[in-house]
Amino acid sequence: MLFPDFSRRLRALVHKEFLQLGRDRSSLLLGVVLPLLLILLIGYGISLDVKNVPTAVVLEDASPTARDAVSFLDGSPYFSPRYVTSMKEAERLLKSRDVDVILRLPPDFSRRLAQGNAKAQAVLYGVNTTTAMSAQAYLEAGFAALAAQESAVLTQEPAGQAAVESRLWFNDANTSSWFFIPGLIMLIMTIVGVFLTAVVMAREWERGTFESLFVTPVRAAELILAKMIPYFCVAMAGMGLCLIAGRFLYELPMRGSLLLILGVSMLYLVVALGIGLTISAVTKNQFVACQVALLVSFMPSLMLSGFMFDPHSQPVVIRAISRLFPTTYYLELLKSLFLAGNNWPLLIKNSLLLTIYAVFFLALAGKITRKKVAE
Repeated sequence: MLFPDFSRRLRALVHKEFLQLGRDRSSLLLGVVLPLLLILLIGYGISLDVKNVPTAVVLEDASPTARDAVSFLDGSPYFSPRYVTSMKEAERLLKSRDVDVILRLPPDFSRRLAQGNAKAQAVLYGVNTTTAMSAQAYLEAGFAALAAQESAVLTQEPAGQAAVESRLWFNDANTSSWFFIPGLIMLIMTIVGVFLTAVVMAREWERGTFESLFVTPVRAAELILAKMIPYFCVAMAGMGLCLIAGRFLYELPMRGSLLLILGVSMLYLVVALGIGLTISAVTKNQFVACQVALLVSFMPSLMLSGFMFDPHSQPVVIRAISRLFPTTYYLELLKSLFLAGNNWPLLIKNSLLLTIYAVFFLALAGKITRKKVAE
């Protein structure tokens, strides 16, 4: 009889929460309308530069001339060169996200440079469009500066010079919108899962309606699940709108599995809801909950996850701190699934980390809630 009682109470609580959510227009606006505004405004309007772009340099021509041609990479604030012995090794590094750019000088580079028709190849990791486009511009500027000294220009210029042939992997449209849409989905899931949940739940703690439910036969686990389900549905609805807008407004590809995209999003949403419930249980105050949610979830989502700024441009300490936040792993998953495909090593590693976060925050939220009520 335990399960039927649990199911009946849970259905009643979920029904109550949906009715309350329907009366709270601000929550619906935040969960449904805001995603559309974000995807329209930010998707069209953001473009950023980067530094310390990890670059694999393949010198198939080992002559001094070829080495001089790429010497501007060493010590440059825009590149972190890594010299490799073959194109196969460089492609492996690119696919594993150890580098974002491959610069290849073919075996006949020096000879053709003397003839005035040399070509170099740049392969750019298009999942991070901002990084790719900035790296391409930096390469052109570097070779242009070299040309002023040695007349060995590697840009699209008249005869007597050389050319760089660029290829953009995983972003055929060469658009920054494809890079920002996964970040917007991460941001929306964070807003609904953490920010909205923490503030709304803290309001119930303030009013006493949350604690009053514990005088009923309702258990803590049932109440926490009932609080999570409506916001889970709102967040997934917001994500559905983003998927539709991304596909039809920006022609965003989906090279990975849709089921995997939905699966990792649900997993991250459980993490976000657990964080929101924990914040509300600790603070019990709307204003404080708002500030804490802003500091521990919203700001890291913007600044540290790789959404606004390329991680390679950040100091080592900041990069290490960014790895403490689940938003970083979720965003990596979304970018890979949308633009690169099913990268199973990355999927398994990041999904496992998100699962650990989910279990930890849900257990913490339940423990703190029971403790607060007992007090």
